[in-house]
Amino acid sequence: MELSATIVLIGITVLTSYQAWKKPSMIDRWMFTPFMIKKYKQWDRFVLSGLMHKDQMHLLFNMFTFYFFGRVVEMFLMYRLGKSFGLFAFVLFYIGAIIVSDLPTYFKHKENYQYRALGASGGVAAAVFASIMIMPLSDICLFGLLCLPGFVLGLLFLIYTIVQARRGGDGINHDAHLYGALFGIIIVLLISPQSGLQFLDQIKSFRPF
Repeated sequence: MELSATIVLIGITVLTSYQAWKKPSMIDRWMFTPFMIKKYKQWDRFVLSGLMHKDQMHLLFNMFTFYFFGRVVEMFLMYRLGKSFGLFAFVLFYIGAIIVSDLPTYFKHKENYQYRALGASGGVAAAVFASIMIMPLSDICLFGLLCLPGFVLGLLFLIYTIVQARRGGDGINHDAHLYGALFGIIIVLLISPQSGLQFLDQIKSFRPF
């Protein structure tokens, strides 16, 4: 079986997260800390923070989600751009999403020495919403109980994310989810503008019952 870039990225993230749990100094240096990035020009934190997670549940949820949706995006890019360049583009897509999704948070909190965040949620959100653009009517199931078409669940998620980002105070970087999602949508449209029309055509044909 051919090893996919999605699996490789998951493997790297699992290994680095495991190492970080054993080394507090690694977490401190890799953590996304806008104040430290600005003060010491530690721009690598934008990428490194996406390679580790708070705990096993945080890691499991992100990587489980990325496993299913990342592969869809990977195959889409390979189909559109060719195998070799498509794989390279997918890795850039994932890393780029992690970086771009954290930019608004950086500018918002660069003077706040207490703000810290970590995890690959921006990259995962980008993969999920890119997949929704590609296959909007495919069902996404929450905990195997509630299954909804991707575009419906995506819309609900965006509304929830925007509300929670404005409210704040729950310790979750909702801005990263929001901007990661937008990044995924925009990249699909840039690479394949016709995907936008196909998305609309599929939505129009949707019949809930």
